[in-house]
Amino acid sequence: MLIPMRCFSCGFPVAAVYEEYKQKVAKGENSGKVLDKLNVQRYCCRRMMISNVDIIHEIAPFKR
Repeated sequence: MLIPMRCFSCGFPVAAVYEEYKQKVAKGENSGKVLDKLNVQRYCCRRMMISNVDIIHEIAPFKR
C-alpha cells in the first residue's frame, strides 16, 4: 500500500480508511457514496483516495 498516512493538506488519516474503501469499490459500489459512508468529507482527502493508484504489486518484484 503506497497511500500516504495522512492527507497532505489537512492531516486527516486517509490510510486508516483506504483498505475498506478499496474493498467496497472493488465490489462495485459508487466511490462517492463509499467516501460519504466512511466520513471522508473534504475534497483534498477525497482526491487522495480517488486518485491513488495501487502499484505496490508492480514494483515489489524488483530489487535494488
